[in-house]
Amino acid sequence: MNLIRNYRNWRRYRDTVNELSRLSNRELNDLGINRADITAVANKSL
Repeated sequence: MNLIRNYRNWRRYRDTVNELSRLSNRELNDLGINRADITAVANKSL
């Protein structure tokens, strides 16, 4: 069970990072996110 949960969390983290990375700087700014903060935001999504 723990392995499955860890995998799902990793996928959610990776998908969030990928999706936010595709946004332009202007779109990120509209969301109040700096490009350097993408990984921190992705960690909070878990």
